[in-house]
Amino acid sequence: MKTIFIDGYNVINSWQQLRESNTGSLENSRLKLIDILLNYGTYNDYKIFLVFDGHLQPKSLEKREKLSKILIVVFTKEGETADSFIERYVNKIGRKSEVLVVTSDSLEQQLIFQRGAVRMSSIEFYHEVKKVEDNIRNQSESKDSEKRYRLDERIDKKTAEKLEQMRRNK
Repeated sequence: MKTIFIDGYNVINSWQQLRESNTGSLENSRLKLIDILLNYGTYNDYKIFLVFDGHLQPKSLEKREKLSKILIVVFTKEGETADSFIERYVNKIGRKSEVLVVTSDSLEQQLIFQRGAVRMSSIEFYHEVKKVEDNIRNQSESKDSEKRYRLDERIDKKTAEKLEQMRRNK
């Protein structure tokens, strides 16, 4: 299973739809991103760590919330950035399994690459997510159209004739 680490605030600030949903607080943007990632991760069977900076929050402790088998949301502790959290974990697993890091921070991208992970900018990831959303939509529409049967395709000819007679009041 591929593991993806995402710098949450970096993605929020890069995606227009998430910036626009940020009315007054970042909570709306975080929730919208979480919803998007749940669909994306489930469709691809990826494990996703969505990491948010907590380093400027006084006395904050690292908080992890496992939302599903797919998505873990992490708020870093005081003094730790999302980048440093991601580096630490990629250092542990980067050369042992398939890891992707999503951030537009160029220095972070270089460090991650050296530790064995693949890197992707937030904008590239946006286009990847949109492609998956289109695939989900197309598959859903395809399945819906397959389920549509006309009544005369589902019943025998004799019953169809009786129904037609009833419809015409004969």
